[in-house]
Amino acid sequence: MGNKPLCLSAAFASTMARVFVYGTLKKGQPNYKHMINTAKGLAKFQGRGRTVEKYPLVIAGKYNIPYMLNIPGTGHHIAGEIYSVDEQMLQFLDEFEGCPDMYQRTLMRIQVVEWEGKGSAGEARVAADGVLECFVYSTATYPPEWVGLPYYDNYDSSGKHGLTYVLRESRE
Repeated sequence: MGNKPLCLSAAFASTMARVFVYGTLKKGQPNYKHMINTAKGLAKFQGRGRTVEKYPLVIAGKYNIPYMLNIPGTGHHIAGEIYSVDEQMLQFLDEFEGCPDMYQRTLMRIQVVEWEGKGSAGEARVAADGVLECFVYSTATYPPEWVGLPYYDNYDSSGKHGLTYVLRESRE
């Protein structure tokens, strides 16, 4: 009986995952609406961060989609947002991101820059060195010429690059 609450809390903890978003799912970006649509699952904003390692973030294809290329050590420390998501939202994100074909969901180390997360367990994990492991949708399956595209450190669909993201419902 003594471990029953521990098992329950461990089971509950495993139902939430940390996800780092760096592109169109960030606040103020074209697909943020999905992060706040509870019909797709629960996503709770925890804070802002950036990748501990450098990665190339490119805007590619005819729809101007942001891609983090899985080439550690090249590019920039990518800025983004950290969310705590339930299993339903994680499944939605996998489908939305075309995982595993277009993007692959992998664990990456994220340096917390700003933290709003509630709950002592989460805060204790952040307090140690300011680094969290989060799921990130990056890609190792990209055309080789993408490596030669400009690299960004902070995606904005309406940024100076002039490469406005094309919403799925507007694609031909």
